[in-house]
Amino acid sequence: MSFPQNTGHAAPFPRLSILLHWVMAALIIVMLFVGLIMAHDPTIHYAQLFTLHRTVGFLILLLVVIRLINRFASHTPDLPHDLPVIMKLAAHLSHILLYGFMLALPLVGWAMLSAGGYPITLWGGCHIPPLIGFHPHLWGALRCLHSLLAYGLILLILAHIGAALLHGIIRRDGVLGSMLGR
Repeated sequence: MSFPQNTGHAAPFPRLSILLHWVMAALIIVMLFVGLIMAHDPTIHYAQLFTLHRTVGFLILLLVVIRLINRFASHTPDLPHDLPVIMKLAAHLSHILLYGFMLALPLVGWAMLSAGGYPITLWGGCHIPPLIGFHPHLWGALRCLHSLLAYGLILLILAHIGAALLHGIIRRDGVLGSMLGR
């Protein structure tokens, strides 16, 4: 398959969309690394990492809700007209999956901690009420689901970065620049 060397400029995303995208991207990358460290080496500042993980996870949940409201309230630039239909479908499906993962991971984490009977305390001593009641068996299932979702999100992010690079380096169609604010 050959790609046209399109040097077009796609319409930029609204500034709030760009800001939310990059802030959430940074927070999610931090969360994934912290989660991986916690899962594979519980001896390294576990309590501090766990507090960071809970707090940033709750912040991501709030931001994804704001981001969804923003996405429905503002115009999203159209994909290039010469983009093959299968690639347009993949782009739309991957964005739906990204939003699904960004919602599911913190909700499953919140439910997991609730089912385990763990208090959910954020920085500054702010307490979040449990999402569900104490249920140790459900805690184990939710912990496994939380891990699987995290690994799935990692794969999805890698695909997302690959698609961005495809648009920016190979197709040069302005899609990457539109999220960079160009």
